[in-house]
Amino acid sequence: MDHTSAAAARGPLSAAYLTTGTSSFTDFLSAQAPNLLPSRSVGEGALPDVPHGTTIVALTFDGGVLIAGDRRATAGNVIAARDLEKIFITDEYSAVGIAGTAGIALEIVRLYAVELAHYEKIEGVSLSLDGKANKLATMVRSNLEVAMAGLAAVPMFVGFDPDASDLSSAGRIISFDVTGGRYEERAGFHAIGSGAPYAKSALKKLYDSSADKDAAVRSAVASLYDAGDDDTATSGFDMVRRIYPQVVTITAAEGAVQVPESDLASVAESVVAERSEAGG
Repeated sequence: MDHTSAAAARGPLSAAYLTTGTSSFTDFLSAQAPNLLPSRSVGEGALPDVPHGTTIVALTFDGGVLIAGDRRATAGNVIAARDLEKIFITDEYSAVGIAGTAGIALEIVRLYAVELAHYEKIEGVSLSLDGKANKLATMVRSNLEVAMAGLAAVPMFVGFDPDASDLSSAGRIISFDVTGGRYEERAGFHAIGSGAPYAKSALKKLYDSSADKDAAVRSAVASLYDAGDDDTATSGFDMVRRIYPQVVTITAAEGAVQVPESDLASVAESVVAERSEAGG
């Protein structure tokens, strides 16, 4: 086949798209279309108020791990979105929650999910849990220039290791800083975002490592309620519009699963009723 015929067979795609290369989709994108990366440069000058995601919490429970987030995004002192999705299932046994500049964080987590799927297709196996965390750390680090310009986006990663010798404690929580530093949270719970101090204070009293999944979901939802009670950027629950937190649980049997909104509504209503009875 001559050059003209080969080009016609490819259609609009270049040869790079049809050649087996790196198992990293991010590296491929860097070479072929770097303008599509979340870390593309930001112009100089004053930055506008852009939507920021706020509070994410995560905790382990007996046989699994979960991650949850409120739904509010703010731009300065204005509510930019009331129902923003901040929790994403990234593969069968992992999920990521986002805080910080919403647009960039969303791009990072979507590219990360494609990165994991691409690696599995090329290599025939999925990345190890540590490999997944390291890959996300690299992606966060690549956004450092933009973060230093005032548009920081910081994720929190939760994963479950189905090959662990003790599945009751195979759930893991890993946080990051804007430089790509990764930190495994050994306490069994963690929170990031503007409401994190209040959510962590609540979890110090609510967390139980031996709790089952339902009890852990309730603790996560209650901690977000407490965060929203003291942090204006965290929404808590919107009972009028029926907007509730997002929660994803990960276990050996079910993998990563989004908790149904109807279940979260029941939990949220229970938490509000309990606080109303307690007064204050």
